[in-house]
Amino acid sequence: MRRRRWLAAAFTLLALVAIAEPTAARMWRAATLLVALSAAHTHQTANAAPTLIEEVLFVPGRHGPIRARLYRRADVPRGPGLVVAHGVHYRGIDEARLVPFARELARAGLTVLTPELRDLADYRITTRGVDTISDAALYLSERRDAVNGPKVGLLGFSFAGGLSLVAQERPELSGRLSFVASVGGHHDLSRVLGFLLENRIETPKGTLSKRAHEYGLVVLVYGQIDTLVPAADQQTLKQAFREWLHGNRERARAIASRRTTQEGERLFSLLENGRLAELGPRLKRYLNEHQAELAALSPRGRLVRATIPVYLLHGSGDDVIPA
Repeated sequence: MRRRRWLAAAFTLLALVAIAEPTAARMWRAATLLVALSAAHTHQTANAAPTLIEEVLFVPGRHGPIRARLYRRADVPRGPGLVVAHGVHYRGIDEARLVPFARELARAGLTVLTPELRDLADYRITTRGVDTISDAALYLSERRDAVNGPKVGLLGFSFAGGLSLVAQERPELSGRLSFVASVGGHHDLSRVLGFLLENRIETPKGTLSKRAHEYGLVVLVYGQIDTLVPAADQQTLKQAFREWLHGNRERARAIASRRTTQEGERLFSLLENGRLAELGPRLKRYLNEHQAELAALSPRGRLVRATIPVYLLHGSGDDVIPA
């Protein structure tokens, strides 16, 4: 019971910070406070800093080996297991904020596994991401040399939070999870993508107008490039969009200069001038045609069947994945 109360308190604190912080800093500021609470829970001080064991390994997965990193204390090699699923970021498990976060959780006594979600690292939300999260949780639960019980926790950030909620009901994870937590994750992917296109969001109180962050729309369009430009420009535009998302604007422009079609010219012009919303009607039709696929990637309607504690945290000001 003490552990459950501590987890509830930790994630409640995370939620309060998520609401108060600006969108860009919200998740990782919240994570920092969770680390501080973890340290207090184990009566550690900043000067204690136990030595860690870090392993880069490859987890067996149904789609092939999954690159991952395992963190644990040298003096406590077997602790409660926790899988941490990173959000949409091209550096994946090497992301500059994820690594110290995982280290501090390990210093608090947890055995932390961070699996690389290749599709999310490439700005794509797919069933493969759910499979990877499930495979990683199953693997960690079986590492009896590294974890102190048959069940592990599952924590996902951003879209990985929503995918973690989908993964928790997989049959292979029955009896393998102690809890699942989603920080800033999606509930209904169709609802989120519709918001990015229309700057409107359905809520229990009705439809609200809210400006979506351009980043989300760039990610959405990136995933649909194959349907927007001829084959001759698809790889060029994908590379250009990737560099744009990485923040390398001049590199993106240099790559895009190799485009050869009118469609490619128009698409990059829309990106460069912040006018991707003009593609809204076309993208909306595409989303309407793929509702079943979006539902398969959404936790909507699934949590009623959950048999483990579920922690849901979200900032009311989120302008990419609205609450």
